[in-house]
Amino acid sequence: MGGGASRLYSAVTLSGSSRSSLPLPPSHLDSQSADTNLDPDFCKRGSTVCPHDPAELLQQCKDALRESPPRFHRKFINLFVEDSTPSSPIRMMQWNVLAQALGEGLDSFVQCPLEALSWSHRKYLIIEEILTYRPHILCLQEVDHYYDTLQPVLAGLGYSSNFCPKPWSPCLDVEGNNGPDGCALFFDQSRFELVDSISIRLCAMRIPTNQVAVMTMLRCRITEKCVCVAVTHLKARAGWDWLRSAQGSDLLRHLQNLVQKHPGAPTGDPSSDIPLLICGDFNAIPNEEVYQRFVTSPLSLDSAYKKLSKDGLTEPEYTTWKIRPTGECCTTLDYIWYSQELLRVDTVLDMPTEEQIGPNRLPSFSYPSDHLSLVCDFSFKEKE
Repeated sequence: MGGGASRLYSAVTLSGSSRSSLPLPPSHLDSQSADTNLDPDFCKRGSTVCPHDPAELLQQCKDALRESPPRFHRKFINLFVEDSTPSSPIRMMQWNVLAQALGEGLDSFVQCPLEALSWSHRKYLIIEEILTYRPHILCLQEVDHYYDTLQPVLAGLGYSSNFCPKPWSPCLDVEGNNGPDGCALFFDQSRFELVDSISIRLCAMRIPTNQVAVMTMLRCRITEKCVCVAVTHLKARAGWDWLRSAQGSDLLRHLQNLVQKHPGAPTGDPSSDIPLLICGDFNAIPNEEVYQRFVTSPLSLDSAYKKLSKDGLTEPEYTTWKIRPTGECCTTLDYIWYSQELLRVDTVLDMPTEEQIGPNRLPSFSYPSDHLSLVCDFSFKEKE
């Protein structure tokens, strides 16, 4: 899909662009892509989902990658004390997976071999990463292989999902692209049931921008408690701090409205509080205004990955590390925000070391994206 056809697809998908709220794209493959564009390495012809045994699929990925360097070994850091071991924690995964069109085209990872950037290689690394951690909720950015790969494969593993493409994705400017990239939110249907979900086009000073978010209200099948989850990808590049700040404020406003729409769910008690989990590539370092807006929000949010630091107040040194023609970039841009009064962080997946990442940085034969995945386990706090 390229040129004018791609832009027409994008425009039709996001019709009504003057509004910030958008209709959800269908959770199943549309009639044009069904039966024809599913990834043949994962999906049987004539099927709209790809039923898999998780262990067999993980082994398929490992077999496909057997000639590649081993994946990063990362361990979970336990934060709770022994006498307060969480029951039924919620595993959350945040990841900018790197749009295929951008990785091979516009992003120019000068130290990464072209073979490592091929979709035939990267798709196995992406599925392997997800299967290794098996999150209950998965928030992804820069998704441009949703309909042919990620949606059918993860649906076959029991995940339901929603996807919202950018109105004018830069992927559409790349020859041979797979359509626009966007944000996708997946949840394990055995653990959660859907209460509500909307996609929005983020605004700045009431003007719609090119960035989007998916917001979903879920009810935990174990605790019967609700949680409101959002995934977003804010404006990139230096000099756009003010726009990211406005987009962050718009997202917080929409989240507050969604929670107020479901007061006290599921009991109907208005005094019941619904916790928030907000994931994304914010394209903002911790001293930027949008970060401070989240820290000081009346929604009482905190960043889960600060828990890795000794003082519990400092973000990791990096969540992305890459080399482009303009130089090396090692910084923190990705976050998992949570309602600190209603949720507790139980475990956090640590970050790979510089030695593990290697001198050519990311992406590489052993890792498919220039951003590292963030994974945390949360539990509901009991009311005092």
